[in-house]
Amino acid sequence: MIEVSMVPTQHIDTCWEQIKPYMEKAAKYTYGRFTADDIYDSIVEHDYHLWVAFDEEIILGAVVTQFMVYPKRRTLSMTFCGGTHLHEWKGPMLALLQRFAADMNCDGIEATARKGWAKIFKSDGYKERWVTFELPVKGAENG
Repeated sequence: MIEVSMVPTQHIDTCWEQIKPYMEKAAKYTYGRFTADDIYDSIVEHDYHLWVAFDEEIILGAVVTQFMVYPKRRTLSMTFCGGTHLHEWKGPMLALLQRFAADMNCDGIEATARKGWAKIFKSDGYKERWVTFELPVKGAENG
């Protein structure tokens, strides 16, 4: 049976080795902004949250969130996501994140992601709000 849970910061090391490959893959899509080690540091040293989906002792997926506070809104941002068998744990994970966001007085949940995620969240009420553009700086090495 699939279960989802937030991992308290003091217990991150007990599951990081299972999660690290998921975060390495997610970090690739930041195009040099983050590595898996940076994600780990963000969870341990900053106000990021780690959520896992597991079946007994096998972690099938992980989501990293953080609060985004704007002048007029507060949201829970799904910053990183990775794993296997997403169709099995997406629903319970999203339900838990929605409860957490409501409990923390958030106005919504947001994510910046590849276009393929639009299909995944289509049935959950996803709305595309904007597109992020990345422009090169002349003379700079960009990936």
